[in-house]
Amino acid sequence: MFPVVVPLVVLANGLAAGVLTGTLLGGWPLLAALPPDRYVHAHAFFATRYDPFMPACMITTVLGDGALTAARTDAAPRALFLAGGVLALAAVVVSVTANVPVNKWVRTLDPDNLPADFDRMDPRPRWGAWNRRRAALTALALLANCTALALLL
Repeated sequence: MFPVVVPLVVLANGLAAGVLTGTLLGGWPLLAALPPDRYVHAHAFFATRYDPFMPACMITTVLGDGALTAARTDAAPRALFLAGGVLALAAVVVSVTANVPVNKWVRTLDPDNLPADFDRMDPRPRWGAWNRRRAALTALALLANCTALALLL
């Protein structure tokens, strides 16, 4: 199991961390700087591009880390795989409870006919803060998983 699951976990976790880091470096600054109508259009475009890729990467990480935690008997790697799984699961929870609902709501908006009080409802500050949190959680999960792997080599 180890020769298959560890590379799969590191790959899935690394891809997720890379996508979220890319969002922090490029996607988010663009979304934050756009006027509301262009923001709604761009956010809806971005939000549809990452499904089902990101959920698959995150679930693979969580399940793989769970399997590795259960299979390992050596304390340090086991604890690190557990930490990686918990951190990845926390990122999933943030995504499902904070970011995904905003993504779905933004996709329902017509950029040419925004609600009159959109400035008050603008989700960018809240979405951006939660996106930073899930990016950090995913990167920390990758660090834990890579450290566990390094201890096993």
